Amino acid sequence: MGPAASAGPDEGSEMAAKPEDMGRWSEPGLLVLSSLASGEKHGYAMVSDIVEMAGVHLGPGTLYGALSRLEDQGLIEALPAEGRRRPYRLTGAGASALREQLTTVAKVAETGLSRLRAGGAPA
Repeated sequence: MGPAASAGPDEGSEMAAKPEDMGRWSEPGLLVLSSLASGEKHGYAMVSDIVEMAGVHLGPGTLYGALSRLEDQGLIEALPAEGRRRPYRLTGAGASALREQLTTVAKVAETGLSRLRAGGAPA
């Protein structure tokens, strides 16, 4: 192994990957829908809520891309602008989609945690 190479997990590396180094764990659309589940919000309020809820900061491009896709899918709707701020709210279809998605995520989390408790992964 040359000086620029690093040891992989099978070569004695003791370092565990940090969650932030393991790729994207959160879908922006799911975060936006979850934020709007508590009521209408404008962009900055969603970003703040998502940071508090999930520890994820969505940049403007990511946020407004997700808002555009969700609006096109009929899952959220834009409300009349309040000055420079445009609030959004969840639609009935959005609430149903969010409920379904969160039920799936909860099942995956429950299964994974159960398997970890049962000793399915090294400590």
